[in-house]
Amino acid sequence: MMDIKRSTKAFSPQPEFSSLLEQYGKELHIYLWRLLQNQQDAEDCLQEAYLRAFRAYDGTAQDSNYRAWLYKIATNVARTHMQKSQRQDRQQKFDPDQVEVDPLEKLSRAEQIVRVLRGMEKLSFRQRTAIMLRKYSDLSYEAIAEALECTPQAARAHVYQGLTRLRVILGAGYEDAGDGHE
Repeated sequence: MMDIKRSTKAFSPQPEFSSLLEQYGKELHIYLWRLLQNQQDAEDCLQEAYLRAFRAYDGTAQDSNYRAWLYKIATNVARTHMQKSQRQDRQQKFDPDQVEVDPLEKLSRAEQIVRVLRGMEKLSFRQRTAIMLRKYSDLSYEAIAEALECTPQAARAHVYQGLTRLRVILGAGYEDAGDGHE
Protein backbone atom coordinates (compact mmCIF):
# COMPACT_ATOMS: atom_id res chain seq x y z
CA MET A 1 0.00 0.00 0.00
CA MET A 2 2.93 2.31 0.65
CA ASP A 3 4.11 1.85 -2.94
CA ILE A 4 0.76 2.97 -4.31
CA LYS A 5 0.90 6.21 -2.32
CA ARG A 6 4.43 6.90 -3.52
CA SER A 7 3.50 6.39 -7.16
CA THR A 8 0.43 8.60 -6.70
CA LYS A 9 2.57 11.40 -5.28
CA ALA A 10 5.00 11.10 -8.19
CA PHE A 11 2.08 11.37 -10.61
CA SER A 12 1.66 14.93 -11.83
CA PRO A 13 -2.03 15.58 -12.54
CA GLN A 14 -3.20 17.93 -15.25
CA PRO A 15 -3.67 21.46 -13.96
CA GLU A 16 -7.20 22.82 -13.92
CA PHE A 17 -8.12 24.30 -17.30
CA SER A 18 -9.17 27.56 -15.68
CA SER A 19 -5.75 27.92 -14.05
CA LEU A 20 -4.11 27.64 -17.49
CA LEU A 21 -6.34 30.43 -18.77
CA GLU A 22 -5.49 32.58 -15.77
CA GLN A 23 -1.79 31.90 -16.21
CA TYR A 24 -1.51 32.37 -20.00
CA GLY A 25 -4.67 34.20 -21.04
CA LYS A 26 -3.30 37.73 -20.92
CA GLU A 27 -0.14 36.92 -22.86
CA LEU A 28 -2.16 35.00 -25.47
CA HIS A 29 -4.45 37.99 -25.86
CA ILE A 30 -1.50 40.35 -26.33
CA TYR A 31 0.08 37.92 -28.80
CA LEU A 32 -3.10 37.73 -30.87
CA TRP A 33 -3.55 41.50 -30.75
CA ARG A 34 -0.02 42.04 -32.01
CA LEU A 35 -0.42 39.40 -34.69
CA LEU A 36 -3.83 40.53 -35.94
CA GLN A 37 -3.47 44.26 -35.16
CA ASN A 38 -7.14 44.48 -34.34
CA GLN A 39 -8.63 44.38 -30.85
CA GLN A 40 -11.95 42.79 -31.80
CA ASP A 41 -10.31 40.15 -33.99
CA ALA A 42 -7.86 39.32 -31.19
CA GLU A 43 -10.70 38.91 -28.69
CA ASP A 44 -12.71 36.76 -31.10
CA CYS A 45 -9.72 34.56 -31.87
CA LEU A 46 -8.87 34.27 -28.18
CA GLN A 47 -12.38 33.04 -27.41
CA GLU A 48 -12.20 30.55 -30.29
CA ALA A 49 -8.78 29.37 -29.07
CA TYR A 50 -10.18 28.88 -25.54
CA LEU A 51 -13.06 26.87 -26.96
CA ARG A 52 -10.79 24.67 -29.06
CA ALA A 53 -8.39 24.19 -26.15
CA PHE A 54 -11.23 23.26 -23.79
CA ARG A 55 -12.54 20.68 -26.23
CA ALA A 56 -9.09 19.12 -26.67
CA TYR A 57 -7.92 19.48 -23.06
CA ASP A 58 -8.83 16.02 -21.81
CA GLY A 59 -6.81 14.45 -24.62
CA THR A 60 -3.54 16.26 -23.82
CA ALA A 61 -0.66 14.37 -22.27
CA GLN A 62 0.04 14.89 -18.58
CA ASP A 63 3.56 16.16 -19.26
CA SER A 64 2.58 18.56 -22.05
CA ASN A 65 4.05 22.01 -22.43
CA TYR A 66 0.68 23.70 -21.94
CA ARG A 67 1.99 27.15 -22.84
CA ALA A 68 3.28 25.97 -26.23
CA TRP A 69 0.09 23.96 -26.73
CA LEU A 70 -2.08 27.05 -26.14
CA TYR A 71 0.11 29.15 -28.45
CA LYS A 72 -0.23 26.49 -31.15
CA ILE A 73 -4.00 26.61 -30.89
CA ALA A 74 -4.04 30.43 -30.86
CA THR A 75 -1.71 30.54 -33.87
CA ASN A 76 -3.90 28.15 -35.83
CA VAL A 77 -7.02 30.14 -34.99
CA ALA A 78 -5.30 33.38 -36.06
CA ARG A 79 -4.08 31.79 -39.30
CA THR A 80 -7.59 30.59 -40.11
CA HIS A 81 -9.02 33.99 -39.28
CA MET A 82 -6.49 35.78 -41.49
CA GLN A 83 -7.11 33.40 -44.37
CA LYS A 84 -10.86 33.94 -44.12
CA SER A 85 -10.81 37.70 -43.79
CA GLN A 86 -8.05 38.63 -46.27
CA ARG A 87 -9.08 42.23 -45.84
CA GLN A 88 -6.57 45.05 -46.06
CA ASP A 89 -8.46 47.79 -44.24
CA ARG A 90 -8.85 46.92 -40.60
CA GLN A 91 -11.17 49.30 -38.77
CA GLN A 92 -9.30 49.29 -35.47
CA LYS A 93 -5.65 49.18 -36.48
CA PHE A 94 -2.92 49.67 -33.93
CA ASP A 95 -3.56 52.79 -31.85
CA PRO A 96 -0.30 54.43 -30.70
CA ASP A 97 -2.20 56.06 -27.82
CA GLN A 98 -2.65 52.62 -26.24
CA VAL A 99 1.10 52.23 -25.66
CA GLU A 100 2.03 53.21 -22.12
CA VAL A 101 5.43 54.94 -22.12
CA ASP A 102 7.00 58.05 -20.71
CA PRO A 103 5.03 61.01 -22.14
CA LEU A 104 8.20 62.60 -23.50
CA GLU A 105 9.00 59.49 -25.54
CA LYS A 106 5.42 58.62 -26.48
CA LEU A 107 5.30 60.16 -29.96
CA SER A 108 8.69 58.87 -31.10
CA ARG A 109 8.07 55.41 -29.67
CA ALA A 110 4.60 55.19 -31.20
CA GLU A 111 5.99 56.13 -34.61
CA GLN A 112 8.67 53.44 -34.30
CA ILE A 113 6.11 50.83 -33.26
CA VAL A 114 3.81 51.67 -36.15
CA ARG A 115 6.75 51.51 -38.56
CA VAL A 116 7.83 48.09 -37.25
CA LEU A 117 4.26 46.76 -37.37
CA ARG A 118 3.85 47.95 -40.95
CA GLY A 119 7.17 46.32 -41.78
CA MET A 120 5.99 43.11 -40.11
CA GLU A 121 2.97 43.10 -42.42
CA LYS A 122 5.40 42.59 -45.31
CA LEU A 123 6.68 39.32 -43.82
CA SER A 124 5.19 35.91 -44.47
CA PHE A 125 2.74 34.64 -41.85
CA ARG A 126 5.27 32.10 -40.52
CA GLN A 127 8.06 34.68 -40.22
CA ARG A 128 5.80 37.23 -38.53
CA THR A 129 4.39 34.64 -36.15
CA ALA A 130 7.81 33.16 -35.32
CA ILE A 131 9.23 36.60 -34.51
CA MET A 132 6.30 37.46 -32.27
CA LEU A 133 6.47 34.16 -30.44
CA ARG A 134 10.22 34.52 -29.91
CA LYS A 135 10.63 38.25 -29.24
CA TYR A 136 7.36 39.18 -27.58
CA SER A 137 6.26 35.93 -25.94
CA ASP A 138 9.78 34.64 -25.22
CA LEU A 139 9.02 31.10 -26.37
CA SER A 140 11.80 28.62 -27.05
CA TYR A 141 12.45 27.45 -30.59
CA GLU A 142 10.99 24.08 -29.58
CA ALA A 143 7.76 25.74 -28.45
CA ILE A 144 7.66 27.88 -31.60
CA ALA A 145 8.16 24.73 -33.68
CA GLU A 146 5.25 23.10 -31.90
CA ALA A 147 3.04 26.16 -32.47
CA LEU A 148 3.97 26.40 -36.16
CA GLU A 149 4.05 22.64 -36.70
CA CYS A 150 7.62 22.58 -37.96
CA THR A 151 11.05 21.55 -36.68
CA PRO A 152 12.96 23.68 -34.16
CA GLN A 153 15.53 24.34 -36.90
CA ALA A 154 12.80 25.62 -39.21
CA ALA A 155 11.42 27.78 -36.38
CA ARG A 156 14.89 29.27 -35.85
CA ALA A 157 15.17 29.88 -39.61
CA HIS A 158 11.78 31.63 -39.70
CA VAL A 159 12.87 33.96 -36.91
CA TYR A 160 16.26 34.65 -38.50
CA GLN A 161 14.93 35.14 -42.02
CA GLY A 162 12.07 37.30 -40.77
CA LEU A 163 14.37 39.54 -38.75
CA THR A 164 16.79 39.80 -41.66
CA ARG A 165 13.98 40.77 -44.01
CA LEU A 166 12.53 43.20 -41.45
CA ARG A 167 15.91 44.94 -41.14
CA VAL A 168 15.99 45.35 -44.93
CA ILE A 169 12.42 46.62 -44.98
CA LEU A 170 13.00 49.11 -42.18
CA GLY A 171 16.35 50.19 -43.60
CA ALA A 172 15.04 50.79 -47.10
CA GLY A 173 11.64 52.09 -46.05
CA TYR A 174 8.79 49.60 -46.16
CA GLU A 175 7.14 51.23 -49.19
CA ASP A 176 10.16 50.23 -51.32
CA ALA A 177 10.54 46.70 -49.96
CA GLY A 178 8.27 44.80 -52.33
CA ASP A 179 5.19 42.87 -51.45
CA GLY A 180 6.88 40.74 -48.73
CA HIS A 181 4.94 37.56 -49.46
CA GLU A 182 7.26 34.71 -50.30
